[in-house]
Amino acid sequence: MPHAVSPLAPETQPDLPPIAGCRAGAIAAGLRYKGRADLTMFAFAPGTTVAGVQTTSTTAGAPVVWNDDRLPGGSARAVIINAGNANVFNGEQGMKDVAATAAAVGEAIGCAAEEVLVASTGVIGQLLPIDKLLAAVPGLAEHVHEDGWAEAAGGIITTDTFEKRATATARIGNATVTINGIAKGSGMIAPNMATMLAYVATDAALPSGVLRDLLVPITDRTFNCVTVDGDMSTSDMCLLFATGMGPAHPKVESATDPALADFAEKLEAILRDLAIQIARDGEGAQKLITIDVTGAEDDRAARVVALAIGNSPLVKTAIAGEDANWGRIVMAVGKSGEKAVRDRIAVRVGGVTIARDGGPDPDYREEQITGHMKGRDIHIEVDLGLGGGKSRVWTCDLTHGYIDINADYRS
Repeated sequence: MPHAVSPLAPETQPDLPPIAGCRAGAIAAGLRYKGRADLTMFAFAPGTTVAGVQTTSTTAGAPVVWNDDRLPGGSARAVIINAGNANVFNGEQGMKDVAATAAAVGEAIGCAAEEVLVASTGVIGQLLPIDKLLAAVPGLAEHVHEDGWAEAAGGIITTDTFEKRATATARIGNATVTINGIAKGSGMIAPNMATMLAYVATDAALPSGVLRDLLVPITDRTFNCVTVDGDMSTSDMCLLFATGMGPAHPKVESATDPALADFAEKLEAILRDLAIQIARDGEGAQKLITIDVTGAEDDRAARVVALAIGNSPLVKTAIAGEDANWGRIVMAVGKSGEKAVRDRIAVRVGGVTIARDGGPDPDYREEQITGHMKGRDIHIEVDLGLGGGKSRVWTCDLTHGYIDINADYRS
């Protein structure tokens, strides 16, 4: 059953312009859902480069294993994504189905199977209806088109209540290139690589090594800083493609090339936008929570503390109940395992200092943040007072809606 659109959804989604050398689209193949698109494809011009980051789960799905073996090659002609069935924990049959899918796509668009990347999202432990999928591939290959980005954004979703899209232009030398991105994700969100499924393409001409050197740290600062429920998916991936079909620009051979500064900034803005949209669409979410931890020993420690707060069911349910129970925040700091000294910790919510110097702030009154707690965007700040480490994490509250969605997920 479709779920009501999250109250945190953006009021509008951008129109994603065509990317030269990229065609996209989605069709209803009847793999799991009825009456909606569930099979999506991107087809790329010859010479397209690619980089990707994928889940570190030790029970990763067959598509992740397939891609891990092919991403080092640095080029791709297509990626195909099915929604509703994750093709995870399906033994040798799962790998056979991925290989058959890639071969079918290669035959349909005229490339080798090794140039096709594959993704699946949905229920774990159920075999793909591979005959239906293979039968649908030729029609999908004919259907993809330059204006297919919105279709693709809708075709990859599962429990998402809205599509997630972002776009930007960037300067490389005197040339203006375009970057588009889409993502899906709503539950099973605590990535350790990128997040859920995300596909980004540009018409810039960039080597795969440059793409990877950009993508890895940017995903670490964006997608890896999102958590909905503390559960890392078996199917997460973020793939970045460069078709090289846009305006001519200076040759770039390093991610640190000054000519690439604006591109790197815009790419990070797109991935951050998509990451926050995922947090806004957390299953059952009513409030977006931004957590800033400062004063940690280093950035790594700050992130561990921030995620401990963001993953705490007690913190998340307190926010859902609009209860400024800051004791739960302090609890989460302590359970993180990172260094914290009681008398140096300060806690602020909505910009109001609630606790400092080892206890409640004597000037704090709960009515000071009542309005903030009733809002849709909650801001928690924790200063550990130990060093220069800092991190920002995005999460959402935990409501009964999360139970409703996940209790009936397979039905």
